[in-house]
Amino acid sequence: MRRFLTLLALAALPALAQQFDWAKFNAEGMKHFENLVKIDSTAPPGEAKVAEYVKGVLEAEGIPVTLVAKEPTRPNLIARIKGNGAKKPLLIMGHSDTVKIDAAKWTLPPFSAAHKDGYIYGRGTLDDKTNLFAAMMTMVMLKRTGAVTDRDVIFVSEAGEEGNSAIGIGYLVSDHFPEIEAEACLAEGGGVIRRNGKVRWATVQTVEKYPARVQLVAKGPSGHGSRPLRGNAIAHLSGAVEKLAYWDPPMRFNDTTRTYFEKLAQLGDPEEAAHFRDLFIPGKAAAAREYLAQNEPGLYSMLHTSISPNMIQGGFQANVIPSEATASLDVRVLPDEDLAAFHELMRQVINDPAVELVTAQRTRPGAAPMSTTSDIYKSIEAAFQTAYGVPTLPYMGTGATDMSQLRPKGVQCYGVGAMRDDEDILQGFGAHSDQERISEEAVEKHLRFFWSAVTSISGAQFKK
Repeated sequence: MRRFLTLLALAALPALAQQFDWAKFNAEGMKHFENLVKIDSTAPPGEAKVAEYVKGVLEAEGIPVTLVAKEPTRPNLIARIKGNGAKKPLLIMGHSDTVKIDAAKWTLPPFSAAHKDGYIYGRGTLDDKTNLFAAMMTMVMLKRTGAVTDRDVIFVSEAGEEGNSAIGIGYLVSDHFPEIEAEACLAEGGGVIRRNGKVRWATVQTVEKYPARVQLVAKGPSGHGSRPLRGNAIAHLSGAVEKLAYWDPPMRFNDTTRTYFEKLAQLGDPEEAAHFRDLFIPGKAAAAREYLAQNEPGLYSMLHTSISPNMIQGGFQANVIPSEATASLDVRVLPDEDLAAFHELMRQVINDPAVELVTAQRTRPGAAPMSTTSDIYKSIEAAFQTAYGVPTLPYMGTGATDMSQLRPKGVQCYGVGAMRDDEDILQGFGAHSDQERISEEAVEKHLRFFWSAVTSISGAQFKK
């Protein structure tokens, strides 16, 4: 019955939408989106400029805003629209920082928000100023429509998501949690997949892997490069790196990934679908994993705790054999992994006493998958159906998001996102790329999706 009522409420949204001037809201939202992309927030004080911009937009609508900061040049923004208190709050988030750029590699300037052939180019267009603008505009629209909600709606623009969460969500959780405490949260992590111009499905991130850095240290005798040594530290390190890089760790499904791959086996292209089905057949699973490792590394990473060697240091002069060499491994861990046992497996794979495996302290906690049968998930699912007309798949994120700090605090966190072209990743137009872009259509549809999801979850009702 609850699900029926949720779907019924969402079905009524198109009628409500007729009361809105969506053309006006889309034009206003696009302008805000462009302005946010034009702010260089790859380093301080860019995040402060983003926070001030958002603060100005919200305060102009009469929405109270607070800025809090662990580092003065990198503030976090908190805004709240009060509900009637029938239910616990809903938190909506978008981070204000973006990864760095190499300006020489950009064809269009990275902070221009330039429009070309139906796309908007710029750092942050996908990660994460799309969610930031949609959450901000949803707050504006709730205020202007006089919506009465069953929940407070809290908007947070957090700093430091790209590599320094201690000043962002970590600081908010440790020092300001009562101000952001909520039953549910919408943040980055999911999205809508379009292939060859056709929208295929939506994903909702219900769980994520957590990072656990590992360093390999190889030691051996130093000497003259003209007299090669079998104990060469770089040679031993190279062997260990190669073994781990091509190791196929044990595969394990959780509730989210099992559902995800089962649905892909039904929705994917015929050739792909066969590989997804093979994952569940013991005699065919290894070949299916190798196919994914070669062709869909993101999906391959969802099947196990993964290892990527990303940095190597060793030596200081071309004719000197160094006594030590190191490699840094990016290990992304399944939420329920026994990490100590996995480290021991890594040592067995290396099988070289000259190479030491050095572990680092965990910086992010793990959490079990969020429910896919909750009213909150069903509202998100229905909102994607309303905006895009596609099915929704629960998804496990292989990268880290700020939701990892909130789930252990009891907040039901779901990752959402805008529509993206699947081909863009391989063509260099994806998130963190040198030509990051999003379609104009995706910006408008994401605002509609976000509005539908938030009004449904918050139980919004509107004055006639």
